[in-house]
Amino acid sequence: MNRNTRTVVVLAIAVLMAAVAAFGVYLAVRSMPVREVEVIRSQAVVASHPLAVGTLVTKDDLKLVPWPAASPVPGSFTELDKVVNRGVIVATSENEPLTEAKLAPLGSGAGLPPTITEGMRAISVKVNEVVGVAGFVIPGTRVDVVVTVRPPDKSNQSQSRTVLSNVQVLTAGTRYDQDRAAKEGKPIPTSVVTLLLTPEDAEKLALASEEGKITLTLRNPLDQAPTKTNGAKLQALLGEASPPPVTKRVGERVIAKAAPQPVAPAPKIYTVETIRAAKRAEEEVR
Repeated sequence: MNRNTRTVVVLAIAVLMAAVAAFGVYLAVRSMPVREVEVIRSQAVVASHPLAVGTLVTKDDLKLVPWPAASPVPGSFTELDKVVNRGVIVATSENEPLTEAKLAPLGSGAGLPPTITEGMRAISVKVNEVVGVAGFVIPGTRVDVVVTVRPPDKSNQSQSRTVLSNVQVLTAGTRYDQDRAAKEGKPIPTSVVTLLLTPEDAEKLALASEEGKITLTLRNPLDQAPTKTNGAKLQALLGEASPPPVTKRVGERVIAKAAPQPVAPAPKIYTVETIRAAKRAEEEVR
């Protein structure tokens, strides 16, 4: 037997022994009993499908799933009966746990009213594609309300100013429009926008929509600073001078506050020395 033959035989025996050893290890591992680690679980109520804001929850909208007891969701439920017949105030995805913060109190019903926080009011305004920022004013966004007012006398004194700042949009368009926009990622073509305001701000918006034309300006949600401006007047926009003062009637007298007149500079005075015969005198000349 030459050297090459001996090498081949040795390699074949080594491979055979390795295969036998590997098979033996496999059989030993397979015969070991499986150790199951017991995890303490509880039940959690989750949504069986996506739930939109304003939905009245029924048993068909819910399901119970196992949930690790060591990591419970704060405010979650373990029984279906505690969730049924309550309105959804925060949009919920499929298999997402339902919590107290996402549901309206029992008996408050469904729809838009349960989403209105205590002390606030919901007011709707008519908008078009321009006023609604090309359809990008959607529920949850923040806007400023700008009003443009023209005086009743039709004078050239129109003015625009921000009257409400950092206002939350509750709804925009119909439920169908909102669902389609969420699925397709497109703007909502709407004609009515509902805003969440304090009672005082709701009165301002009602007056602004009645006396002038309103426009919505979209804000960055991280920008929480109030908008403070002096407004824009048509005269300043066109570079014109300010209009004359308005005449006011006080009792039987008419008082007109005239604009201040420019004060002319005082004339210069020169002193001239004159000599007449033997007399010398000084005279002032203007």
